[in-house]
Amino acid sequence: MAENLFEGLPPPSANPPPPSSSSSIEQQEPQLHSKTAASAHCDAPIPVLKSALKRPKPVQSNPEAAAPAEKKLRFKTTTDASEKQVIEAMQKIALHIKTPGKFGKASKLAIQLIQAGSVKPETSDHFFAILEAAMSSSTSCTDPSVRGEYHALFSVANDVSECLNKKQKNQLTTWTIMAVVANDLFTDDSFVFSKASGRIKEIISNLPVATEDDDLEEAATLENETKTATEDGQIKSDKSSAVPLEETSKQEFDPFGLDALIPNTAKKGEKTKGKKEAGTKIKEEEETKRFLKSQREALITSLEIAARRYKTAWCQTVIDILVKHAFDNVAKFTSRQRDAIEKLWASIREQQMRRKQGKSVTGKLDVNAFEWLQQKYAGEKISIRHAVGGSGERRAQQWLG
Repeated sequence: MAENLFEGLPPPSANPPPPSSSSSIEQQEPQLHSKTAASAHCDAPIPVLKSALKRPKPVQSNPEAAAPAEKKLRFKTTTDASEKQVIEAMQKIALHIKTPGKFGKASKLAIQLIQAGSVKPETSDHFFAILEAAMSSSTSCTDPSVRGEYHALFSVANDVSECLNKKQKNQLTTWTIMAVVANDLFTDDSFVFSKASGRIKEIISNLPVATEDDDLEEAATLENETKTATEDGQIKSDKSSAVPLEETSKQEFDPFGLDALIPNTAKKGEKTKGKKEAGTKIKEEEETKRFLKSQREALITSLEIAARRYKTAWCQTVIDILVKHAFDNVAKFTSRQRDAIEKLWASIREQQMRRKQGKSVTGKLDVNAFEWLQQKYAGEKISIRHAVGGSGERRAQQWLG
């Protein structure tokens, strides 16, 4: 007779209690021991029952291929363009930047060329042509519609100033005063306004004293502005016609070209070298005069812009100091500019007197809280014992102990 496999096991219960507590686990321990004992007598292991609702997991032959590949975003920070392509792009930008409607987009493209490192000594002349075209636009660089674009362009342009020559650097410095410093005077930030005013004061302090030659040159410039283009054409034609006459006269005196064989050619070379050096020195002096002239004009424009903002209360003290500094250094400007600064300082002083009288530029009362309290308590009699019982009471003393 076959051996009973379930011998010694307890009868099955209808609803076995779940093993939720430690007591139930202790009650089931003898049953588990008996089950293990019975299974030890069996020849074959008891099959494990699995739920039919569970689905088998799909076998992945290559888990690395199944995992999604991580994508990395990479931004291109440099432009691989040849020098010819960069020059063509600069020429197109210089052509379109003159148009006020296209200035915003063209200035952004110029800034991208600077940031990409495309402005080099080989392409600096073409880049300077962009700046020159921008400043020759019919729209002023202080116009509200393009003020921000001018500020951004010339702020970044100073980063590549080492690629420009001396004349171009001087011109960029003058343009920066107009496009950056003067535009900062339109700000609503008191810190930016004070910083721009300090920059103007610094430039004025570094100016040399104006000479009589500067005044004469200024007067001559005003006269030259009245001349017509036809007169300029006639002057050029006269100069061009004078050159062949000199050549013919030389041919008359030396028809066979024997002067070239004379040993005095070395002395002539020295003379020509000295003339070149003298000409270079004269050009440098003219460039210095031109730079100072344009710098003074830009400073006068900045002072006028600052003076227009005198109605803003928090600008008044800064403008007072700025115009006073320009008036103290009025000798560094030309005669017409000195007259302008003196008139500007007289206007500022008049407005200061009206402020002290409690009136603004419009004639209305212009007194802040501090000035109002100062006027209120100017004639008040305050007892030093009022705070501790000025009427003779001893409450404060008792409170103090």
